[in-house]
Amino acid sequence: MKYIQGQNRNQINLFPVSLDQSIDPDNEVRIIDLFIESLSIKDYGFRTVFPENGRPAYHPSDLLRLFIYGYLNKVRSSRDLEKECRRNIEVMWLLKCLKPDHNTIANFRRDNPKAIKQVFRVTVQIARHFDLIGGKLIAGDSTKLRAQNSKKNNFNQAKIDRHIAYIDNKLEEYTRALSENDGDDKEQVQEEIRKQQERKDQYKEIENQLKDSGEAQISTSDPESRQIVIRNNITEVAYNVQTTVDAKNNLPIDYKVTNQNDSRAMGNMTQRAKSILGCNDFTALYDKGYHTGSELKTAQDLGVETIVAIPDVPSTSQAPDHDYNYENFEYDPASDTYTCPQGDEMKTNGKWYTTHGRRNILISFKQYKTKACRSCPVRIKCTRAKAGRVLERSIYAEYYERNRKNKEEKEQLYRRRQTIVEHPFGTIKRQWGFSYILTKQGINRASADVGFMFIAYNLRRIGNILTMNVLKEYLRMLVPLFLTVFAFLRRKISRFGTLVSRGIIYQWQIEPSLISL
Repeated sequence: MKYIQGQNRNQINLFPVSLDQSIDPDNEVRIIDLFIESLSIKDYGFRTVFPENGRPAYHPSDLLRLFIYGYLNKVRSSRDLEKECRRNIEVMWLLKCLKPDHNTIANFRRDNPKAIKQVFRVTVQIARHFDLIGGKLIAGDSTKLRAQNSKKNNFNQAKIDRHIAYIDNKLEEYTRALSENDGDDKEQVQEEIRKQQERKDQYKEIENQLKDSGEAQISTSDPESRQIVIRNNITEVAYNVQTTVDAKNNLPIDYKVTNQNDSRAMGNMTQRAKSILGCNDFTALYDKGYHTGSELKTAQDLGVETIVAIPDVPSTSQAPDHDYNYENFEYDPASDTYTCPQGDEMKTNGKWYTTHGRRNILISFKQYKTKACRSCPVRIKCTRAKAGRVLERSIYAEYYERNRKNKEEKEQLYRRRQTIVEHPFGTIKRQWGFSYILTKQGINRASADVGFMFIAYNLRRIGNILTMNVLKEYLRMLVPLFLTVFAFLRRKISRFGTLVSRGIIYQWQIEPSLISL
């Protein structure tokens, strides 16, 4: 039986093939190269001047090329990227055979979280130029990415107390054994006492760090990571990545790495979306984890229409007969009174009370009562309280009610939320396998890792929608324009060098959304 045979490894080619000829014209690396060439690297905050002595540094554009290629191909470890530079012909072409070591690669990601965010913004600008972002409907959500910190190395006060109590019990046992035993085991018992005392001192030190931080928990390997509920009662030490995704083509327009839950995130993310889109004429969709009065107020005061899922009311807060639940009482803002389903008016004494609501958030409210409740024939259906029915109206009640009205009137619109915002998460976490944060030592470094994920996602998504050839032609037009503007500004700066020497700095930047093909 015959087989397809490979070439002899020692065979010499009559016509040598250049490195450029070995890369297909439609290869994705050419898109990456054109994309980097179109960027104003210095203006985004990348360090381009290295006055120190020693070996010359690598230009940030080359390291940026390497990282974008790596994330697009599911490779993000600095050591793995170092290997790719030596064995991957696509990377050799992209970096012109440069071979940075893993420390240089890792330090670039570590030192440039803000600049990486600016590169992500450029992908959003490109999408806007091609009208891939509608700007009328956005969806927000978060995803938890596991941190480089185990649960064992995450502590709160209760956990520290349990460890110390266990050690104290062991010390009592060893001390008792030491007093009763004067044989050969005495040295062994003393050694165990010394080990347990060292462990106790370590936990005391962690306890002091926890108290000094003012936080409810502390992580020892990655200090800013937190133990967060992933789903149901399952927790993980992780970072919580907030994202805003445009509905037209499921393209992320913003991200933010946090170590908090979702309850206080919507207001800030909506403000950021307004700045990015340049208007407030859009609808924001969020799940029930974001249903917080202060956040609804922030978003609605911006003029943004919110549709946020409403959490189920606990059974203890519901009336015996659901026809007498809170939502069936009518509020009159003019008289500041409620009318119950029986037609009786409920009034307030005007006093504001405070309590800790869901997620320990402080809430102010007024109480509404009626004397008619005492003799009401349906009281048993309305309340279990001996003193009669009491309604509480939060200072955020009008924002809750406006959101409830939006949710009821636009239920079909809200049902699109998951199909919009889960699309990037599905690709990044399930298809690419980026379910954890690769970096350590804080939110800034984690933000750089996440930034590259979303840069890669947007570039791949835009290329798939437009086709790579259209994107390539667009980027190819940007490069000469970039060089022309650069040369023009350099002539201007050299002409007015005295102004520059006095501290006047000229900053410029190409905005792809302002360039028409």
